[in-house]
Amino acid sequence: MNTYRVFEELKASLGEPAAKTLVETLGGMFEELKNTVTKEDFRLLGESIDASVSRLDGAMIRLAEAQTRTEARIEELAEGQGRLFEAQARTEERLNELAQAQTRTEARLNELAQAQTRTEERLNELAQAQTRTETEVKSLAVALERLTIRTDAVVGRTFEIQFRDRLTAYLGRFLRRGKLLANDELLDLIEPKVTEREADDFLRADAVASGLVDGVKSYVVVEVSSTGDIDDILRAQRRADVLRKAGLAAIPLVACDAISPESLAFAKLREVRVWCNGSMVEAAA
Repeated sequence: MNTYRVFEELKASLGEPAAKTLVETLGGMFEELKNTVTKEDFRLLGESIDASVSRLDGAMIRLAEAQTRTEARIEELAEGQGRLFEAQARTEERLNELAQAQTRTEARLNELAQAQTRTEERLNELAQAQTRTETEVKSLAVALERLTIRTDAVVGRTFEIQFRDRLTAYLGRFLRRGKLLANDELLDLIEPKVTEREADDFLRADAVASGLVDGVKSYVVVEVSSTGDIDDILRAQRRADVLRKAGLAAIPLVACDAISPESLAFAKLREVRVWCNGSMVEAAA
């Protein structure tokens, strides 16, 4: 057996160490066979060995082919793994971008929350200021109302005093020979004829004057107000009625600076005369 040729053939497929070991083993076997078997046996053994070597060569070829397929598969797997790594890298990059976007979003939301907090604080401050303003306005309104009431009272009182002082002049064409009376001057005449309540109410009249009205001796019971209204008309009528119950000719009169058309119509309906802003208004029908 040509061991060198066998070695060269086996080295390509098995590698040098394995081929060397196998050739040495076969060499030893051939040496033993040369010493123990006949030529015919050696021929048969050689044929058997050749067949075995042939089968071994086929197996080595198939093994090489399988190795080639394995290496191709490994290469495919390596390429797939490379693509997987690339996809993983892209995924991680995208996740990083999303994380950065999330961070920016959270930062913006935090800014908006802070802005909302500042807005709410400002609105709260404005609400408190509004409350204080409304309170101050209410206080001013109350003060103004009180001032208006006091002013109206002062104006009314001033007008009343002025009218009383100049009554005969103001009513000169309506009340001839007019004379301003103290309210209690007629008390002795009316007390026997009226109730105490009626007498007390008459004593609160703003002014009472005597004189001639259309040539008839009469008493004029006056209610004085800067603005004549229904209450003034009713008071003048009620207090004049007290004198009428006592048998005295009495004329109710409202003296004012201004009066509404409605109040004037009511006065005519109740037969109450009206002196307004310096002159007598048309006499009641």
